[in-house]
Amino acid sequence: MELKDIQNLIKFVAKSGASEVKLEMEDVKITIRTGEGGKAETTYIQQIPAMAPAQQQVMPSAPAEVPAAVPAQEAPSTAEDDSKYITIKSPIIGTLYRKPSPDKPTFVEVGDTVAVGDVLCIIEAMKLFNEIESEVSGKIVKVLVDDSSPVEFDQPLFLVDPS
Repeated sequence: MELKDIQNLIKFVAKSGASEVKLEMEDVKITIRTGEGGKAETTYIQQIPAMAPAQQQVMPSAPAEVPAAVPAQEAPSTAEDDSKYITIKSPIIGTLYRKPSPDKPTFVEVGDTVAVGDVLCIIEAMKLFNEIESEVSGKIVKVLVDDSSPVEFDQPLFLVDPS
């Protein structure tokens, strides 16, 4: 597991509000505990098969204040225009797909009317494809994410006009 992956995991846990997350794979064990103010303590243990099983590498606890990622490019818009719309946000991190498969049409386009429970997109997370359903009825006003783009937890995906 790369250091970048661990840092992204720390950010995700800090944002999610979980108090503790444990991840165990064949040769890696990671425990992330969050405390007051969202500060995270991380324990990283990796067993190296070539060495004696008792020998482990331990990474010192890392603060949750990892350098912020480059902010996503936001389209200039006025707060007045967007205030009347409902924002549908990503419930998980992963890769967003607007189509059920490459040869199929997109689930929704700007101008489409959606009802509660309609599938808006799919987010792939850890090889699982999660259908993201609309929680509101209305008209799609804006699609904020491109097809096959990585998305963060709580990232705005669609603007819906409920009227």
